[in-house]
Amino acid sequence: MSLSSNLLSTDTKQIGVRVYLAGGGTGGHIYPALAVAGELLRIEPTCKITFFCSQRPIDTRILAGTGFQFIPLPVSGFSKNPYEIFVFLRSLFAAKKIVEQTILANQPQNAVLFSMGGFVSAPAVFAARRLKIPVAMLNIDAVAGKANRLLAYCAKDIFVQFEATSRSFGANRRKIMVTGCPLRSAFFNPDKNAAIAALDLSPKKKVLLVTGASGGAANINNVIGYLLDKLDAFAADWQIVHLAGIPHFDAVRTFYKEAKISHKILDYFDDMPNLLAAADLVIGRAGAMSVAEFAASQTPAVCLPYPYHRDRHQRLNAQYLVDAGCACLVDDLCDTEKTAQLLWPVLCDLMSSDEKRQQMKANIAKIVNPGAAAQIAQKLLNY
Repeated sequence: MSLSSNLLSTDTKQIGVRVYLAGGGTGGHIYPALAVAGELLRIEPTCKITFFCSQRPIDTRILAGTGFQFIPLPVSGFSKNPYEIFVFLRSLFAAKKIVEQTILANQPQNAVLFSMGGFVSAPAVFAARRLKIPVAMLNIDAVAGKANRLLAYCAKDIFVQFEATSRSFGANRRKIMVTGCPLRSAFFNPDKNAAIAALDLSPKKKVLLVTGASGGAANINNVIGYLLDKLDAFAADWQIVHLAGIPHFDAVRTFYKEAKISHKILDYFDDMPNLLAAADLVIGRAGAMSVAEFAASQTPAVCLPYPYHRDRHQRLNAQYLVDAGCACLVDDLCDTEKTAQLLWPVLCDLMSSDEKRQQMKANIAKIVNPGAAAQIAQKLLNY
């Protein structure tokens, strides 16, 4: 059937539409895109999907098992160093050329680009604009990232998780649609027993999940290592699942050599819907994706926002959960002992009180939008 005859009578979607999703470098860029990709195929099974991602190993690790085509782009992050600016610009133009060639080889008249933000998105957006292809953008952090602010003029729509994010976009705020964060459908129909079985956990003990997101968080790892002697007091009723991050796995294993509390240490785990459902309490960063996943899973959280961002946007992300009554915020002071002194009373209180954790779970249910991915997918298909 020719593409020209493939208009659906029920709406403006075209069968055979190609959606390119651009973003990578962290799971926080890729997983929302996967959620939207899943909804695109559910709504329109003939949709063709391609990912433009970074060359970082985490991107391949996540995307390799999905069945989607993905093309790593040779683009580096931006730096103010004069020499590195030259390297960045050279990589930007090389990546842009790859995107243009890919789109031109695959019926560009039916193409749409969905940008996740970050350094990978820039060459893809510039290529799409040059080819006059519709561009949509996702910004799930409370504060818009540099790439998204720079590229907002290219977008038809900008989807955001938080209402307050619109202030970051100036004149482009008219393009804002508050959808919430797109999440995989598995978050709304999890099987916690699957995670318990997969990790050989005790079904009789509560689960404290420690995570630094897809890349791990050395500061959080160190703080938990510092507190293990105290956490041993909960060994009768609790067990720990610690997602150390690939670069930190060996270091974290050494922390637990003398630990009495049951534990499972992993470098990475991709079944977060089931693992978070199995968790009774989670300690983690407050990246926008993490915040959304904690909320969708109705998992009480202790957030230690990443402390090195100038705009402190992770703190604003975490405040969203704190204001809803479903998380506690502890500042990462970049000093293991001082941060541990702040974290321990909060952690001890929540691990000791089933009632407090249950109230936090009840509060979470009020702030989640399970339809975000479908809402975005439908919009993309109607460009």
